[in-house]
Amino acid sequence: MKSRSKRYQAAKEKKGKTPPVALDEAVVLLKQLKPAKFDETVEVAACLGIDPKKSDQQLRGSFALPHGIGKEKRVIVFAEGAQADEAKTAGAIEVGGQDLCKKIEGGWLDFDVAICVPEMMRHVGKLGRILGPQGKMPSPKSGTVTTQVASVVGEFRAGKIEYRTDAGGIVHAPMGKRSFPDESLKANIGAFISHISSQKPASSKGVFLKRVFISTTMGPSIQVTM
Repeated sequence: MKSRSKRYQAAKEKKGKTPPVALDEAVVLLKQLKPAKFDETVEVAACLGIDPKKSDQQLRGSFALPHGIGKEKRVIVFAEGAQADEAKTAGAIEVGGQDLCKKIEGGWLDFDVAICVPEMMRHVGKLGRILGPQGKMPSPKSGTVTTQVASVVGEFRAGKIEYRTDAGGIVHAPMGKRSFPDESLKANIGAFISHISSQKPASSKGVFLKRVFISTTMGPSIQVTM
């Protein structure tokens, strides 16, 4: 059985068997729990009414939170020529073609998001076995395969998030830092849940958004009524 810290146990005891609460109340309750010794990330978990074994019901995409996530992401871009220049100007930490592919094949993964122009996918596709498990493989569904290099680099650097359903049909995503003002956290969570609600696959039947929970990195979860 997984052991929990005394701080976690105390937070869970303080929370008690709280029934699902409105988002406003959930954020307030979250802030009342004893914090860890660092600025924890506030996370959301949305349990969806889908069959994750069916490819046409799996969700994957990206979303720009109204108030970002509280950190600047390290973005790399697979591009050459003028688009490479645009990426550098927009703030990408590494830009390149086959040379960048070789660097990653050599074990370099010190970045958060990889963006690729369509012409480079014939080279980047070979990195699937490396970037796939890391959740960093460029994909049209997540908006990381694009010709709009400068704007997309800017969005991801500012905190645009990527999400996808896991094997249990749950979407996990960061919503910002515990230190964020309550209103900023509520705006981020509300906007993301509204976005997810609009992504119901046509083949999914019944209730789509089943349950929503919020938590901090080291804290117990609180169920939210939406």
